[in-house]
Amino acid sequence: MFACCASTELAAVEPMAVSVPSGQQVSLAEVLLDDSQGETWARFRFLAPQIAREGGSVSHEQAAPDMDHLCADLALPYLAAQGVRPARVVISLADRPLPFGLQDATVTQFFEVYRPDGASCIWEAF
Repeated sequence: MFACCASTELAAVEPMAVSVPSGQQVSLAEVLLDDSQGETWARFRFLAPQIAREGGSVSHEQAAPDMDHLCADLALPYLAAQGVRPARVVISLADRPLPFGLQDATVTQFFEVYRPDGASCIWEAF
């Protein structure tokens, strides 16, 4: 599964709206697996237009519980159903689509990294 690419899409996902504690509009854009320092990391990338720097209404502090929720209530069940046991789960929010690995200073992005522990996500500081 990982032989050809640095990052592999786990399964095609249809963009879907996801409910989060802040009430902001969030939709799942893609799920990727990659090898980071010899460990499998699962990356759940979400679009969250309300975090935009200019005109955005959701700060990182407001979005942090959303990312905790997305990890525990969406990512972990999804990974279990796929039979994947990553060392880390990354939840990212972006105000607009941006291909993985590219940088754009005009795109607002929030990231959190978690260590799966049973049915819980343990936040890992960068």
